[in-house]
Amino acid sequence: MHFPRKVRIVEVGARDGLQNESVPVSTSTKLELIRRLSDSGLAHVEAASFVSPRWVPQMADHREIMLALRDGHAKSTTAKSATTYSVLTPNMKGLEAALECGVREVAVFGSASESFSQRNINCSIAESLERFAPVMEHALKTGVRVRGYVSCVLGCPYEGEIAPAEVAAVARELKAMGCYEVSLGDTIGVGTPLKAKHMLERVNREVPITQLAAHFHDTYGQALANLYAVLEEGIAVIDSSVAGLGGCPYAKGASGNVASEDVLYLLEGMGIETGVDLAALARTGDWISRTLGRPNGSRVGQALMASD
Repeated sequence: MHFPRKVRIVEVGARDGLQNESVPVSTSTKLELIRRLSDSGLAHVEAASFVSPRWVPQMADHREIMLALRDGHAKSTTAKSATTYSVLTPNMKGLEAALECGVREVAVFGSASESFSQRNINCSIAESLERFAPVMEHALKTGVRVRGYVSCVLGCPYEGEIAPAEVAAVARELKAMGCYEVSLGDTIGVGTPLKAKHMLERVNREVPITQLAAHFHDTYGQALANLYAVLEEGIAVIDSSVAGLGGCPYAKGASGNVASEDVLYLLEGMGIETGVDLAALARTGDWISRTLGRPNGSRVGQALMASD
């Protein structure tokens, strides 16, 4: 076993989580959520998405969010960590808008499934990578770091299972284009531990394990087991969402993102350092769940708040 001594959690609740909420969430609530997440010790919070409001109405206030963070109006009050606030920028227009707000890290997203790519962003995998090229070039030229996402790494809602070689090919291209890290996403949460391990082994032949992250959804209740399997292979970066915010749009009513509290509880039980205060994170999960009027999607969060 080669478990890492330390794991960096990339908190995606403020973007990947909230973008799926059907009821509009106020800018002030988003900023308060981001502040509380940062206060808990999280070193990386994905804060917004610079996409057209026509496609993702919940992210229409991305400019206000990032300007507030830039100007220090919602940053951590505890100075526990120098939090990185990243944003999604799928095209040059989004990148330029993000740069105007002082963003220092952006992300681009591709797919390992041709069918998903066509239905999600209306182009082939190869075309999506071509679109990213000028975005990557401009971002790197201005000193902005770029993170890459690969979706459907363990299954596609249209194609079923995805060959690990397909995932590896996209991850390789994103790294070659300049992504400092590639996050491997089980978008519909169908993966199981052995499949996750085999997929990672194949991708690792193209991209060093130190430049890979795991983004596993919990639709079938396998996310923690899958994370354990890839932790054993040396993965040291995990994407997760406070209170399990975010649904799975391809499986109606199903859960989506794995809860950050549940991931943190697992890591603490393994003696793996994260720098995150579990109690503070659980309080944040409880607060945002009550604020949104939705059940807390974290089993650990529920248990901790019930014992208070």
